[in-house]
Amino acid sequence: MAKKNSSVEIIWQDRKRFLGMPLSFTKYKLGTDRIFVETGLFSTKYEEIVLYRVLDISLKRGLFQKLFGVGTVTIKSSDSSCPVLELKNIKASFETKESLHKQVELVKKDRRTRVSEIIGDDDSDGDGIPDLIDDNE
Repeated sequence: MAKKNSSVEIIWQDRKRFLGMPLSFTKYKLGTDRIFVETGLFSTKYEEIVLYRVLDISLKRGLFQKLFGVGTVTIKSSDSSCPVLELKNIKASFETKESLHKQVELVKKDRRTRVSEIIGDDDSDGDGIPDLIDDNE
């Protein structure tokens, strides 16, 4: 199931689909430690998110998506260049979301990632908890 692609092991790949068919120039790939998005035909844009930065994964399937057997997986991350990534109209969307979740957990476990490493060490009062909420409101 896993493929080697320019020294990156690819676990899963798909394309954005229209009417259930892969008729677009948007490609999605899940590696062992990153997720990649490639868009465009003449001018190509490449995005990637390191999996340990993923904060939340959700799935949305509208009526037409259900009819054509696709769904949209939304990934929220602490990555500054791409905080929200949508894998639009992919087949086997539920299985893909679960596979992505498992891979994220594996990467976080392997790296022994703490929440403060993902969000950032914004601890101005020194209590060990990132100060994300302003108490003066």
